[in-house]
Amino acid sequence: MATIRLTEVHKAYGDHPPVIRSVNLEIAQHEFCVFLGPSGCGKSTLLRMIAGLEDLTAGELHIGGRLVNDVPAAERGVAMVFQSYALFPHMTVFDNMAFGLKLAKQPKDVIERKVREAARILQLESLLERHPKALSGGQRQRVAIGRAIVREPGVFLFDEPLSNLDAALRGQTRVEIARLHQRFANASVVYVTHDQVEAMTLADRIVLLHAGADADRFGSIAQTGAPLELYHHPKSRFVAGFIGSPRMNFIDVTVESIEPGRVTVALAADGAAHGEKLVAHVDGERLQRGQRVTLGVRPEHLRLDGDEQSIQCATVLSERLGEHSYIHADYAGGTLIAKAPGDTPLGAGERIRVHVPSAACHLFDDQGLALRRCAFEAERATA
Repeated sequence: MATIRLTEVHKAYGDHPPVIRSVNLEIAQHEFCVFLGPSGCGKSTLLRMIAGLEDLTAGELHIGGRLVNDVPAAERGVAMVFQSYALFPHMTVFDNMAFGLKLAKQPKDVIERKVREAARILQLESLLERHPKALSGGQRQRVAIGRAIVREPGVFLFDEPLSNLDAALRGQTRVEIARLHQRFANASVVYVTHDQVEAMTLADRIVLLHAGADADRFGSIAQTGAPLELYHHPKSRFVAGFIGSPRMNFIDVTVESIEPGRVTVALAADGAAHGEKLVAHVDGERLQRGQRVTLGVRPEHLRLDGDEQSIQCATVLSERLGEHSYIHADYAGGTLIAKAPGDTPLGAGERIRVHVPSAACHLFDDQGLALRRCAFEAERATA
């Protein structure tokens, strides 16, 4: 049973810029918290600091109400599952799972009971006498998870545990991890991944970390919240572009007019505004007429039945995935991706008009920050 609290946590190596910057975060008991972000954003470093495998440069880390900055990893009450499994090749499955308990000098009957219970939960009972080389990747990962389970920690830490598995095994193991979390009612989970599907399907809360060219924000929290909160209400263009697959469409536009709860924009390309105009139901108080901004809309909100709120396009590619298709279409300023029914009969080079619903539009200012969506506020007020 443990909560985790990080207060003004920084991490830097020597004179290099910080890889973790001003992280303030509280993870509740039994919460499944996912650290998400592109490679190099610092999410694994943050996890390793919680585990005690990396020192904090500055800030405080509390686990279960106890300051643990100087507490060794073995005494923090956490168990970590690594990406590489980290199994002993010369030991059987049973001995790998029992290793930590033997080091802690647990009685043999206790070790036997805990290992066999974990093996039952993870469907490893028939594999206890095998060595790692005789196991599949998914089985090895389950052994690594079992080694963590037997310690009965207050916090489980997962560092990209599924990245070495194929797509089918990732889906299967993802379900198993979710079931395990439900089973251990008092344990918190901190899970690191760059795969947004894992984050969206597993997390109670996502912590998305900044990365990229913006040095002042690198390693800081871009947004934290429930998966659908980040999906529908991103606070910045970075969040909107990272969450969602395919990612949100971004269109360069120029502000034409601003009214209460309504901003009219014109498509912009090559530094000039074009005739096609779109309306976005957002609060435009921070905007000025003539300002260059970015309009965002997700592929599933676009429709292939154009009217005045639409963009003239030419199809480039249809990705037919069975249940649905993704239509790639060029317009004056770039390419849009629209989600359509799987049997949509469109070939390359066809001229279409793509409808952009006003209520589905996001606007991002020249700093990449999102403007408040008025359609959402109206829906929430009447709910």
